[in-house]
Amino acid sequence: MKLLWRARRRNTLVTWPQAVDDRLERLVAAGLAAHENVSRSQLLAALVVNAEVSPEHVAALIQAYRSMSADALDDTPGSNTAEDWPEVRHPGPRRDAHRPKPQDSAQSEGITDDVGDSNEPAHPSGTSPAAAS
Repeated sequence: MKLLWRARRRNTLVTWPQAVDDRLERLVAAGLAAHENVSRSQLLAALVVNAEVSPEHVAALIQAYRSMSADALDDTPGSNTAEDWPEVRHPGPRRDAHRPKPQDSAQSEGITDDVGDSNEPAHPSGTSPAAAS
């Protein structure tokens, strides 16, 4: 039997308010606190598959969401216990918060690349290809 969570994937770009994203982070942290190895995509998929599929229910969900104030998620019940939950880690490189970001030496020296249609190599600003030869 092929499990749904291992089925073929589809990427979806979702944009939403920061407060909703913060809420998703808290939900993932709650899953981690329950000793579940959970990702944002798995949590969202679980919420979607478990949602009631009826016009009335979907309409009620949308109406409730659209009528929420911008600070409605600030004082979520149980949010004080969230401080004890594990930190949600995201994939990708991590940067030490105390280390400054590296500066691109070309930017700091005022050198720009020519991004024209030419196949010639880029030259520092103010010089022509003929002068560089």
